[in-house]
Amino acid sequence: MRYTLLIIKPDAVERNLIGEIIRRVEADQFMVKDIKRLALSKERAQEFYAVHVGKHFYDDLVEYMSSGPIVPMALERYNAVSALRNLVGATKPSDARPGTVRKDLGVDHTRNSVHAADSDENAKREIEFFFPDFFSDNPASGG
Repeated sequence: MRYTLLIIKPDAVERNLIGEIIRRVEADQFMVKDIKRLALSKERAQEFYAVHVGKHFYDDLVEYMSSGPIVPMALERYNAVSALRNLVGATKPSDARPGTVRKDLGVDHTRNSVHAADSDENAKREIEFFFPDFFSDNPASGG
């Protein structure tokens, strides 16, 4: 698939890292196809992270993601999902490779600065969550 979703999380927005993260994304040959800044309600955060219901971190994740503004963006690049996962690094900053977004900018397991879709299927679902008309506005976006 050539599209994926990245979310700049509340900790990175609060620390004024939006530009730095976008710089890294663009330097890695991604094109920002859509972007917005918004605040997720607790209900919308629960909906977005519904795949994690019942997991030990779900409640904390929902609380955190609804605690401040976020910046979701739809990105385009060949092999977008795997390329972005490589750029952002492991979920825990302490486990991430040097030079990755999470290693360089993350604070801890939850406040790791960014969310990146983990599969083509989830990327499509997540893009549609934040940008409902994305695929109808980009008819050649088949993946």
